[in-house]
Amino acid sequence: MTNQEALMDTTDAAPSIAEEDGLRADLYDFLGALLARPADADLLGRTAALTGDDTAMGQAVSALARVAGVSTPRAVESEFNALFIGLGRGELLPYASYYLTGFLNEKPLATLRRDMAARGMRRAENVYEPEDNIASLMEMMAGLIRGRFGAPGSLEDQRTFFARHIGPWAGHFFTDLEGAQSSVLYASVGALGRVFMEIETEGFRMSGA
Repeated sequence: MTNQEALMDTTDAAPSIAEEDGLRADLYDFLGALLARPADADLLGRTAALTGDDTAMGQAVSALARVAGVSTPRAVESEFNALFIGLGRGELLPYASYYLTGFLNEKPLATLRRDMAARGMRRAENVYEPEDNIASLMEMMAGLIRGRFGAPGSLEDQRTFFARHIGPWAGHFFTDLEGAQSSVLYASVGALGRVFMEIETEGFRMSGA
């Protein structure tokens, strides 16, 4: 869905999967691309072309498309920097360790690295961000669904990875992003991410019932 530079090393081809799972993976990849770096003109244009239905997810997609349609790469870069970089630090720290412990590079990152190694996931050589940043985790989940790191992850493996590394904090992050002072385009990204995390959480709960 995007042509953004990947944060994670992946295999050259992924096996075919169910259409529904492909759509889930696409959305994880899309969120990962929007959160990894400022959206360029191409990504903004393709985002502006998206359409949604009357569901909560569809409305979030439509809202994001409308904002993307009036956003410029320069404005988005300024917004991204204020949110995630800033002078010393941005308005938000999009890392699992920070959200779960209040500090960077803590136990959640070590646990993630063990689980990554067990699944054949590796951070790309040209990426220096800690692996527990939200963009990387979105890419990891997409890759797990699609089988970019080997065989596609079973529903149980997806549920386990989500429950350990995404579910406990990503919804809070997306809510914070939606309401952040510096958010304009990213307020809509936050709304889409929040709704998607709610759907994924409920889907995994139902499948494990």
